Amino acid sequence: MNENTDVVVIGGGYAGVMAANRLTRRDDVTVTLINPRPDFVERIRLHQMVGGSHDAVVDYRDVLADGVRLVVDTVTRIDAAGRGVALATGGTVGYDYLIYAVGSGSAEPSVPGAAEFAYPISTLEEAQRLRPVLDAAPATAAVTVVGAGPTGIETAAELAEAGRAVTLVCGGVLGPYLHPRGRRSVAGRLAALGATVLEGPDAKVTAVTRDTVRLGDGRELPSEVTIWTAGFGVPDLAARSGLSTDALGRLLTDETLTSVDDARIVAAGDSAAPSDLPLRMSCQAAMPLGARAADTVLSRIAGERPSPLNQVFAGQCISLGRRGGIFQFAHRYDVAVWFHIAGRPGAKLKEFVCGGIVKHLSDEARKPGSYTLHRVPGGPHRQRLLRTGPDKAPAIP
Repeated sequence: MNENTDVVVIGGGYAGVMAANRLTRRDDVTVTLINPRPDFVERIRLHQMVGGSHDAVVDYRDVLADGVRLVVDTVTRIDAAGRGVALATGGTVGYDYLIYAVGSGSAEPSVPGAAEFAYPISTLEEAQRLRPVLDAAPATAAVTVVGAGPTGIETAAELAEAGRAVTLVCGGVLGPYLHPRGRRSVAGRLAALGATVLEGPDAKVTAVTRDTVRLGDGRELPSEVTIWTAGFGVPDLAARSGLSTDALGRLLTDETLTSVDDARIVAAGDSAAPSDLPLRMSCQAAMPLGARAADTVLSRIAGERPSPLNQVFAGQCISLGRRGGIFQFAHRYDVAVWFHIAGRPGAKLKEFVCGGIVKHLSDEARKPGSYTLHRVPGGPHRQRLLRTGPDKAPAIP
């Protein structure tokens, strides 16, 4: 009889759920998923929750395999030497292998007043805190969204479509990822919704007060509600546990997503830094990374050599209210190209993608291994960026 293998997955987001489901391919693997919330959060819909068009929550029973044990708790420390994780409520959970998928959240803002007076929305709790604030504000209240990445653009568009007086402060260029053609399309949609967009070096926020946002050129914007979407950070669990991380705190791994410190720890999603060259934080990267992390663990259990990372990208999908959107196509190494789909077709495509993500997780729960990883190599672009030298992955003890 085969010896049972215990695998613990920390984090129940897109990467963690995908990894946990995929691990159930083997009957001799016991999977425990530890997550601080009892429900799965559709993070890519949090702007809709703020705008009132979606609750952004899915029951874990709909996306998690029956064989996965869900522990609603927070991991406070990883004991790599003892192969266990400490829980906030007390006690520990042991493991043979650990998948680190703690995700990302809002970066601590360095701008004076932002932490006190601005509302981040990168987590469910942050969005839940903001929603009643917006509901209580008059319809004419000035709303300022700081940060012009996908979250900022989607939030500004959602609220502008609902009739809010929205100003989007870019701190630079609108949608840095977008091709210039795609950027013009997004700017046109925001203008049609009545949102004001402030771009350029002078459109950097230097201070936030209870009712204003101050810019680099000295302007003060009236702002009854300020929403902060500028920058993301990761939990410091890996660093606190003595594991090697990059400058942001992501767990350093090799190209198989294995920790450079411990071959029994594998990372996935926003909190992974393979070869110190992390992929763009996104759901698009998280699910394949979750599947790849699970495959790495399963390969090691089987005594096989894990396959290296072969992530490819399709582009970036951004909603612009319920009746508009854009799918910005890109090279497979994640650089935008001129072609995009905008308007109502873009909105329908974004909704199709959002619904498809939950379906992928549900399908993997019912039939582990059904999620297909692209078998296209990353190509010369990533290879040129990778460090040279021998594989430094530690041996399995």
